[in-house]
Amino acid sequence: MKTKDYIARRQVLKQHIRTGIIVLCGNISVPRNYAGNPYAFRQDSTFLYYTGIDIPHSYLIIDCDKDEEILFGDDPGIDDQIWSGMQKSMRLIANISGIHKVLPVSDLKNSIFQFIKNRQKIHYLPPYPHERQIYLSELLNITVSEVLKNYSVEFIQAVVHQRSIKSEQEINEIEHVLTEVTRPMHLKALEMAHPGIYEYEIVAEMNKILKEHDLDYAYSPICSVHGEILHNESHRNKLNKEQLLLIDAGAEGTLHYASDITRTFPVGGRFTIRQKEIYDLVLSVEQNTIKKITPGTRYLDLHKDASIQIAKGLTELDLMKGDPEEAVKEGAHALFFPHGLGHMMGLDVHDMEDLGENFVGYDKNTLRSNQFGTAYLRLARSLQTGFVLTVEPGIYFIPTLIDLWRSEKKYENYINYPKIETYKNFGGIRIEDNVLVESKGCRILGSPIPKLRTEIENLMSVRE
Repeated sequence: MKTKDYIARRQVLKQHIRTGIIVLCGNISVPRNYAGNPYAFRQDSTFLYYTGIDIPHSYLIIDCDKDEEILFGDDPGIDDQIWSGMQKSMRLIANISGIHKVLPVSDLKNSIFQFIKNRQKIHYLPPYPHERQIYLSELLNITVSEVLKNYSVEFIQAVVHQRSIKSEQEINEIEHVLTEVTRPMHLKALEMAHPGIYEYEIVAEMNKILKEHDLDYAYSPICSVHGEILHNESHRNKLNKEQLLLIDAGAEGTLHYASDITRTFPVGGRFTIRQKEIYDLVLSVEQNTIKKITPGTRYLDLHKDASIQIAKGLTELDLMKGDPEEAVKEGAHALFFPHGLGHMMGLDVHDMEDLGENFVGYDKNTLRSNQFGTAYLRLARSLQTGFVLTVEPGIYFIPTLIDLWRSEKKYENYINYPKIETYKNFGGIRIEDNVLVESKGCRILGSPIPKLRTEIENLMSVRE
């Protein structure tokens, strides 16, 4: 990004807010077990979006009434330079963002006090780190519970309005990391998905690809033969023939834009008959959904349509029964598909989720459902040109959920429990791509990553 891009973003933000004081907090360095041993630093995404400044302990105040911007941060001292090497001054860092006034962090509290004294409205976003909650409490001289209640909805809406629509450069950043890093990671996983390999060995090779690009994951990777555990972060299992290996992993680029891809491979290179049936169903749902993505379409409607496709397919396989549309209306499909169809993606893999899913994924015409499964939708609103989102249908056989629903005789009119019992060691299948909503449809971002069943089997046989 260029200096003019950050200036323009802040100008749009000021036009949305119009009056009052905008307080943007960067993240701080957080110790793992003592101050000199911190976790890897990751800047707050909204702070990055408006400033591009990627160092800890930085704060930005925008005075909309005076059209003034002040960056608060401390120049590195001699101790910092001894332990961490030469670093830029805050004034040089501010120039990158096009900010002309720089003050030390110690001046921030007094500046906030003056704004409060002048009865200017203070706009801040919901503070997700506990450290920021406490710091805002001290700055604003209110309790932490008040901090958590008094954030600016107007500010949230302005940020969501801007960050939801991706610029050409943002799209290029996402595509670059998808093609150059995330794709090779998944190809390496495909190559290694053979009996006798441990999940952690595959993760280690994906890590190697990341580090060769001096990058890290956008989120904790899932690499598991237990794909039915939706956010399974354990990597300790040995791969056995006729298991399925689910890989959900994406790299974060140099400017911190995310990628998020899921593929499911047959351990040993060949899908069993049952695996073929479920895999082809999930792939068909994913491909059909992508064809239907257009501006103005509600993602909730696409989720319902995908759910009906899954219910129809499972009815043909005798795992469900009755009318598929009625089954979905009642919520019976969620035994197999308990999550949403996808989510927004950008500087965060679940973009802007820290601001609240209801602000990001819903709108005034789309309210959150309270039905199991559908209630988990992160994205349900009408789509717009410029949105980047994931499409990730899946089918899972979750033993504990199957046992619970069967004991409750839940949806017996729609679910063939006796046959499902024979699938309880199946695992799960998810297929996920990242797409850009365009004026007349959408396109999948990045170079293609194999997902056709025959393509996967052919590649795996070549690499045996």
